[in-house]
Amino acid sequence: MARLTGKVAIVTGAGRGLGREIAELFAREGAAVAVVSRTAANVDEVVGAIREAGGTANGFVCDIASNEDIERTVEGVLAAFGGVDILINNAHETRDVHAWAVDVTPEHLQRQMGGTNASLRFMQLCQPSMVARGGGRIVNMGSAAGVNGTASLTPYAMSKEAVRALTRCAAREWGPHGITVNVICPLALTEALQQAVDSGFAPEPLAPLGRYGSPKDDIAPIALFLASDDSRFLTGITLMADGGLSMDAGR
Repeated sequence: MARLTGKVAIVTGAGRGLGREIAELFAREGAAVAVVSRTAANVDEVVGAIREAGGTANGFVCDIASNEDIERTVEGVLAAFGGVDILINNAHETRDVHAWAVDVTPEHLQRQMGGTNASLRFMQLCQPSMVARGGGRIVNMGSAAGVNGTASLTPYAMSKEAVRALTRCAAREWGPHGITVNVICPLALTEALQQAVDSGFAPEPLAPLGRYGSPKDDIAPIALFLASDDSRFLTGITLMADGGLSMDAGR
């Protein structure tokens, strides 16, 4: 416990699902958490739950498609907490995810790459504070859809592979400042995946461990590891948190 005491963490997409689990875990571990999400009601609910449990959190409503929103959010976090040590880029655009390669339009790609742009902008805006504080931890969310090349998810896969490239570049450039930048590719049973399984779009889990991951018990602890000092000698890596489904694919 208390592995993040004294740290300030921004978690995007923290209004529900995996982002919420990460935000609540970080708060339990002592971090002051900036809960960032597009839906105000979700932000209020998560902030309330963290505070009720004795943690520290402030909420920020942010549409990641808006650079102005992102800038206002980071400015608000810096004003509220005095700096930032940890950034979890979990939010991503959920529209125009599906398209076969032959059918991808500029609109598909523009919308999906908006999620990649949001990760970049949050990183750029947080980096000066991390440098001033002697280092930081950035964790971006990738996807096995890009690593493995999942059919019919071409625009989404392209945007997530761009996030991995961004991660490696920033890891090289910012390492001298003590900032680590890593990627998690999670296969977690979120609400969206559960709906896909129920509708027959997604198959039953084929991973060696025989199940999808739990956002709370399987994926959020990996984010905690990468956000803590335990991972201080890891940067630029991709952790395939998928129960072994993509064995060796992320090398």
